[in-house]
Amino acid sequence: MERRVYDTGGGNSDSDWDEPEEDGNGEGSAPPPQAQTGSHWRNLAAFWLLGLCNNFAYVVMLSAAHDILRTETNETSTVNVTNSSSSRYDCNQISTAAVLLADILPTLVIKFTAPFYIEQIPYNYRVCVCVITAASSFLLVSFSTDIAVSLLGVIFASVSSGLGEITFLSLTAFFYSDVVSYWSSGTGGAGILGALSYLGLTAAGLSPRNSLLVMLIIPILLLVSYFFLLVPPPSLPRWRFPKGSSRSYIPTHQRPLLNESSVQQTGPHLTPSGPHLTLLKKWQIIKSLLKYMIPLSLVYFAEYFINQGLFELIYFPDITTSHSEQYRWYQMLYQAGVFISRSSVRCVTIRRIWVLACLQCGLATFLLIGVYYLFLIKFTLYGICAIITFEGLLGGAAYVNTFNNIAITSKPEDKEFAMAAACVSDTLGISISGAVAIPVHNYFCGLH
Repeated sequence: MERRVYDTGGGNSDSDWDEPEEDGNGEGSAPPPQAQTGSHWRNLAAFWLLGLCNNFAYVVMLSAAHDILRTETNETSTVNVTNSSSSRYDCNQISTAAVLLADILPTLVIKFTAPFYIEQIPYNYRVCVCVITAASSFLLVSFSTDIAVSLLGVIFASVSSGLGEITFLSLTAFFYSDVVSYWSSGTGGAGILGALSYLGLTAAGLSPRNSLLVMLIIPILLLVSYFFLLVPPPSLPRWRFPKGSSRSYIPTHQRPLLNESSVQQTGPHLTPSGPHLTLLKKWQIIKSLLKYMIPLSLVYFAEYFINQGLFELIYFPDITTSHSEQYRWYQMLYQAGVFISRSSVRCVTIRRIWVLACLQCGLATFLLIGVYYLFLIKFTLYGICAIITFEGLLGGAAYVNTFNNIAITSKPEDKEFAMAAACVSDTLGISISGAVAIPVHNYFCGLH
């Protein structure tokens, strides 16, 4: 009996299924509704945890950036760590954007190149690399007494996060499209939990290094979520390398997208066909995604220019909270905004991502002018915290709506590649912002 093809681009609800064809006994042959399958809920939980664990180390390294640079300078040099005596700003000698670049450039390289070869590497091997590099990042930064070694640890966190994002976003193509919203919510959860846990542990009296050692539980949770909680479909290439140059491709009209044994054992899963795409087809897909990718890059450029170029310069000297503590609070509030908006796609969807890009660029311009003319300190600390939270809301909304739009509009056979290719957008914007933030930091710190 022929089974109708399920189009993942239509939405997330049970009604996306075509009406089942009846067999000789008049009984429908469609699989059970996804909301009623226990494996589907396991997969939703797994993708939320995968998003949480994948971005956790990346977030923590940015939250700890001010501490990493200040602590390392204290231990390796007798030079003052600030220029407060000669500059109107309380500055580290090295901008926190240096940590940002170490935390993002390896991710940028991975995301630019991986869509053209990553399908040759089975998913399980990729996840193992993510687990090892995440654990290595926490260990290196924890035990380092040198800035170069600490930045190497940050690079390991970047490799884990970058490889993980392109892996898990591609993985969503094998499941119902609603796993994208859970993945996105999990990455937002990584922001708030990562920043809050680092803030809480250091506030409780742990040193920054010991706080990072406690977080070694995160790579373990990543491993458990993928290998024990997630219910993979039989079609997923897990351990076996493909024979030949690519996975074999069967045209959509000649094969069912729903695997019979998958329906019976683990609930329905989808089987994308991405690796058959030619270079010309891949380029055509990328061009069709530019309407989402360019605005997302602009959002993240403005967002991280604020975070790593301006946060350190927005300092209230006349309150009991220290400069480092204020920086940690900024990071935590920003991540709170990101978490809220990345979890909101089921309530609010946004098609025009360029609107968010305009708002974020406008906010960055306002804060840049405020830092230069020093009128931000005339605000209350609560006012600045509200602005930072709004910044996070804009960034999170741009991320989740971009990938939700791509998941809905992409053809089933193109979705795996489209999701992997689009995730370079935020990384490109972040990388450019890091490169711009360093000279901006040096300029401000040279002002008297």
